[in-house]
Amino acid sequence: LGIADPERPFEVITDASDIAIGAVLMQDFGNGLQPIAYESRKMQSAERNYPVHDKEMLAIVHAFKIWRCYLTGADVTVRTDHKSLQYLRAQPNLNPRQIRWLDYLESNFTYKITYKKGANNIADALSRPSAQLAAVLVAQSNPLLSGLFTHGYSTDPFFVNDGHLPITTRKGVYYLRSGTDRIWVPSYRLLRELLIQEVHDSNLSGHFGVDKTLKALQRFYYWPDMVTDVQRYVAACPICQRMKSSHQRPTGLLQPLEPPQRPWQHVTMDFVTGLPAGSSGNDAVLVVVDRLTKMAHFAPCRTTITAEETARLFISTVVRLHGIPPAIISDRDPKFTSKFWQDTWARYGTRLQFSSAYHPQTDGQTERTNQTMEQLIRTNCPDRNKWEDVLPMLEFSYNNAPSATTNHSPFYLNYGMDPTVPISTNVESQVPRSQQFVEELQTARDKAVELIRKANATARRYADLHRRDITMTTGQLVLLDTKNLRLPLPTKLRPRFCGPFKIVKMVTPVTAQLRLPDDWRIHNKFHVSLLRPFVPDTSDIARQRLRYC
Repeated sequence: LGIADPERPFEVITDASDIAIGAVLMQDFGNGLQPIAYESRKMQSAERNYPVHDKEMLAIVHAFKIWRCYLTGADVTVRTDHKSLQYLRAQPNLNPRQIRWLDYLESNFTYKITYKKGANNIADALSRPSAQLAAVLVAQSNPLLSGLFTHGYSTDPFFVNDGHLPITTRKGVYYLRSGTDRIWVPSYRLLRELLIQEVHDSNLSGHFGVDKTLKALQRFYYWPDMVTDVQRYVAACPICQRMKSSHQRPTGLLQPLEPPQRPWQHVTMDFVTGLPAGSSGNDAVLVVVDRLTKMAHFAPCRTTITAEETARLFISTVVRLHGIPPAIISDRDPKFTSKFWQDTWARYGTRLQFSSAYHPQTDGQTERTNQTMEQLIRTNCPDRNKWEDVLPMLEFSYNNAPSATTNHSPFYLNYGMDPTVPISTNVESQVPRSQQFVEELQTARDKAVELIRKANATARRYADLHRRDITMTTGQLVLLDTKNLRLPLPTKLRPRFCGPFKIVKMVTPVTAQLRLPDDWRIHNKFHVSLLRPFVPDTSDIARQRLRYC
């Protein structure tokens, strides 16, 4: 800042916005104008209601009051970007406020008012909040944006005849007259997308969601349907789609399997591993469960068991007692997906059904039985290394207990009677007639089917309270959840989703088969809860947007 010279003339440059006024006091010391002092303040609530010319005049009067010690007795030139103030003295009809201001200036100062184009007004920065000033500077200093604003205003029919709009013009930029002093952006798609990009994609913006992006944009700009444009832009952001976790309910409503009509038509199987080595060196259990009667067989084995050994164990444990099952449900254990296992059961005519990748809930029945078996071992085997010795008795106790679903024990639904136990040896048994026996057993099984359906409906109702329905179609592009994939990145920093991948086929309403890269050695069928619909970026700046991010 320079030091005021009372012998030299002064220049006062003023400006006003909808919420503040500003001024600069300057003098020429031989090397051009140099600032002496700066001044700005917010308008009072009543002052914000002044018409534009009164706001500009308020800035002049305020400057003279603040710098009265400098300006009294000096030659003063006032420069304003409001042209009509040049002729204020000659206007015949002034309101009382203007008369009062003019009387104050005329009686105390020697001055003249000249017009200075707004685009070159140094006081402009003092009359605006920093955020609004930044928006103006971006719009004016960026050649691309400046050209787009100019083109947009010249082609938008709203601005060609702007007399009916609630807007004001300053430095070639249109502002919304609503007390917020926001730039009204013309209807030009590329321009609007670039502005949204500035408040969403840049490192200073943070890739926030719709609400924060919209509020950041509304600080500076306005146009009709801003919300829709921001929603569309953020939804199609390729970075946000891949990097952000979903906070919505999981997708995919529960799809319970239809119960079979006969015992051992449809079985489920799984391994329980991680047990201590037993008396025979076994450290795992093959668990097989019938879906109708809920009868289970627990066959001890080793974790290193092969597909061939698994087939032999299944035959000796299940087939020799119940015959060949028409269908087997299992997870995607390598033993169950091996060629040997599939070829073996193909020869027997058994249909193999696998859970979708990384979704063990498909075989929820066996998972629940596994938990019960582990609980039985913990509660009935104090010596953990002798679990293998008591496993047959634990299997018996499991099959002798009434099922919460069917209200009958698995033994009864399989054989039509409950087994003899020590407590029943002194009770005289009733031997029903053959016809009665057959009818009672069939009635119990029919009732079991009905109860299983009812239990499935109840489970579905409660599960669906925490899920949401979604419809995916063949050919649709989706992103795949990476939580189960091995990626060369720290877990906390890796993308939450990868893709997009095309849906080749909807295997079930909640299972999609994807077209994955050839070098991905994972199964290509996934539950919809692991998928996210991909929103293609159709914006005019799609390619630039990827580089920008």
